[in-house]
Amino acid sequence: MIPDLATELARVLGSDRVHTAALERHARAPDASHYLLIPQLAVDADDRDAVAQTLALATAHGAAVTFRSGGTSLSGQAAGTGVLLDTRRGFRGIQVLNDGERLRVEPGVTLRAANAHLARHGRALGPDPASEVACTVGGVIANNSSGMAAGTERNSYRTLESLVAVLPSGTIIDSADPDAPSRLAQEEPRLVAELARLRDLVRADPASVSEIRERFSMKNTMGYALNAFLDFEEPLDILVRLLVGSEGTLGFVAEATFRTVSVDPHVATGLLVFASVADAAAALPALVATDAATLELMDSTSLRVARRAPDAPVEISSFPLLDHAALLIEYRGADAAELQSRIDAAAPVLEGLDLIRAAALSTDPATRAALWKVRKGLYATVAGARPSGTTALLEDIVVPVDVLADTCDALSALLADFAYADSVIFGHAKDGNLHFMLTDDFSRPEAVARLKAFTEGLVDLVLARGGNLKAEHGTGRAMAPFVAQQYSAGLFAVMQGVKAAFDPAGILNPGVVLTEDATAYLRDLKPVVTVEEEVDRCVECGYCEPVCPSRDLTLTPRQRIVVRRARAVAEASGDRALARELEAAYEYDGIQTCAVDGMCQAACPVGINTGDLVKRLRREGRGRVEQTGWKAAAGHWNAVTGVARAALDVVGALPAPFVSLPNRAVRAVLGDDDIPLYTSDLPTGGRRRSHVAPPDAATPADAVLLPSCQGAMFAPGEAVGPGVQASFAALCAAVGIGLRLPADVDGLCCGTPWSSKGYAAGFAAMSERVLASLWAATDGGVLPVVVDAASCTEGVLRILHAADAAGDPRRFEVIDAVAFTAERVLPVLAPLDAESRVPSLALHPTCSSAALGIDRHLLALGEAVAQEVSVPVDWGCCGFAGDRGMLHPELTASATAAEAAEVKRLDAAAHASCNRACEIGMTRATGRTYSHVVELLAERHGAIDDGL
Repeated sequence: MIPDLATELARVLGSDRVHTAALERHARAPDASHYLLIPQLAVDADDRDAVAQTLALATAHGAAVTFRSGGTSLSGQAAGTGVLLDTRRGFRGIQVLNDGERLRVEPGVTLRAANAHLARHGRALGPDPASEVACTVGGVIANNSSGMAAGTERNSYRTLESLVAVLPSGTIIDSADPDAPSRLAQEEPRLVAELARLRDLVRADPASVSEIRERFSMKNTMGYALNAFLDFEEPLDILVRLLVGSEGTLGFVAEATFRTVSVDPHVATGLLVFASVADAAAALPALVATDAATLELMDSTSLRVARRAPDAPVEISSFPLLDHAALLIEYRGADAAELQSRIDAAAPVLEGLDLIRAAALSTDPATRAALWKVRKGLYATVAGARPSGTTALLEDIVVPVDVLADTCDALSALLADFAYADSVIFGHAKDGNLHFMLTDDFSRPEAVARLKAFTEGLVDLVLARGGNLKAEHGTGRAMAPFVAQQYSAGLFAVMQGVKAAFDPAGILNPGVVLTEDATAYLRDLKPVVTVEEEVDRCVECGYCEPVCPSRDLTLTPRQRIVVRRARAVAEASGDRALARELEAAYEYDGIQTCAVDGMCQAACPVGINTGDLVKRLRREGRGRVEQTGWKAAAGHWNAVTGVARAALDVVGALPAPFVSLPNRAVRAVLGDDDIPLYTSDLPTGGRRRSHVAPPDAATPADAVLLPSCQGAMFAPGEAVGPGVQASFAALCAAVGIGLRLPADVDGLCCGTPWSSKGYAAGFAAMSERVLASLWAATDGGVLPVVVDAASCTEGVLRILHAADAAGDPRRFEVIDAVAFTAERVLPVLAPLDAESRVPSLALHPTCSSAALGIDRHLLALGEAVAQEVSVPVDWGCCGFAGDRGMLHPELTASATAAEAAEVKRLDAAAHASCNRACEIGMTRATGRTYSHVVELLAERHGAIDDGL
């Protein structure tokens, strides 16, 4: 069945969209849940027609189809064994309407990206799940996600205006089209008739109406949205709302238009610590009445776990912790006056609470961030500390608020009865919505038996208190067997009728939402094996994927990890053929095309840098000859950079065919991961660093300048100035700051070429050379070291951290030129008048500037030289990664595609970044010349030509 379907799909969609290889299937399979199902076939769908064609063919072949996008789902609804229809690389269209009051968006857009487009209008989408960095709009709709402040009024069901749906038959319906009702009736008459029948059946039964009203008065993602039969009359409107929360079992949402909500920019946050959960719950009605935007509950175990963090705020670390509980409370206002008014109105209630600590609301961003880190970091703290080889299971329930305290106590007792240690309970208290997490090794039969007994106890606990078994994480596979227990027999039959009406062939996500298998929730549990130490703590949440440069080309960090796990499972089970196939394909997809930029670490809730794994694998793959050669290069770096710039000068003067043809031939023989690909857009050679703006020996040094060897290899861009080294030196001279160059500056490097490629011996040699040289140049650590390329700043800091870990006593301050200029130079310069500034500037932050935390300085310099500054919403790591963009230009092309398109639309007068390699990459991607922002500042101030 599947082979024939694969052949037909390849013919219709193109063979490049249909994947049967083991690496593709295993890499795409896992989501954030505790389930794992490997598809037989993975298909890329970039548009609604591709989805319609796939569904029509799958229906004809009787093949199951599961839709897949962000993969942040926690209940197993994004995994299947048939066709995995992957929409992750497509469906990214966004159109802001009515000055942000409405948003038309495709399902592959992450929630964070959608909100970034709305931010300039002071608006946002209503749903606000914690996974907003990675979850896609399609998943938000499919799960009817809510979040910390959305409640039941701002979720997808309530804020959705219209959608474009692809039904299992292949029919495409745009509900905003005035002719949509008649088209639906004409093309899907049986579906329309059945929806009308079910509507009338539900409405005719007072008991059903009452049950629906009660169930949906709370958050509820258990089963289908039966409230649609009461809230809407027309079959088309009912269809639209039934698709919300249907978890890919009724159809595919190809586009949606939302009514957005206003964002209150003025916020105050505080932590209220109570003696017990009962005391916290008792305070909820009065706190809800104060119009608090959020009320997040954390039990004593949550607080105990949060205290383990080295930077735990004083609000939770300054008292003896017993059975306490806390509420994270937040007030918001459109302006400072409105916020203060709400705080003043809440003051009598807050002052009347019996608290362990006095209530203190703060508007300070750092204080607020620290408090939210406690709440949002619970998952990371527990999941990251779990024993190797265990799986994290995160669930949620909802009960009426008046029984929240009792439910919390009963849930704590239940978790204790089954010996689930460190099982935190937290959640959205004003909604009665609790989350809890447990960890276990589900490869052991006794662990599965324990999960079975615990789940049965949980179901009884929640339903006995009038609650819903799922509040916002979706039914999935985890709770599908219990839908019939939550609803009356009549309403369960209505749900079965809904599924049969939409999907008579039963091909969409079977086993999700509805199932006849009472033990389905115990099947296909994820076998988490112990793999490499660098990535063993991965919970496969997918938060890393949107920031990965190779996400649309080969693998993401999560996928790099899960393939390593799949290989380990294959080895352990004796499937050597699968292990060999995965290993062979991993060389290019997993190792060669990883930019090792560290962006994944910043997004990862447990702090994993998958680049560390890739670096080690590269290191282990290097032979003795290569290691020796690169170690020798570390000792003769001046000569190496000299050869590189001379070569660029020579090839730049030759006709392109005279260079490209032999270059490609050599790459074919020696390998495209070792020999760079020459392209005509590469700059000519740079200048020896010791010959660029040598410092005045008579001027006392205030800092040591370590120019990047990128400037020694590559000439500056044509737009402005003689390069960042000369520009920075001129600016410093203009404000009376003396600089000193290290004595052997031409032979120094930050070490990144060795560390990223896996040449350990060469990295050690260069590290020692840099430490010795800078220790001397800084007069034993007295002077700061300024580095003029962000990636090189990060590299020097990496050398220092490694030395510190080894007990090396040499210490000195390292600061990037962007931060130094913003803090030490810019305040002294006379501000430019409007005529002297460029009209508009497009800024490209880099992965290193983000990691260093200097993007605010980059923006400050941009605003000092331009009347209007734009940072593209879709900016990300350019993937140039030193020489990676020359070895694999396809990586840079893929990584920059979205940002390049936005830059072209912006059509700014100038373009700047803070790293020469990234400037080359962005120039290549956009056709606009990028220079260092410091160059632009020097040029605007006339520092080079006129000396100010």
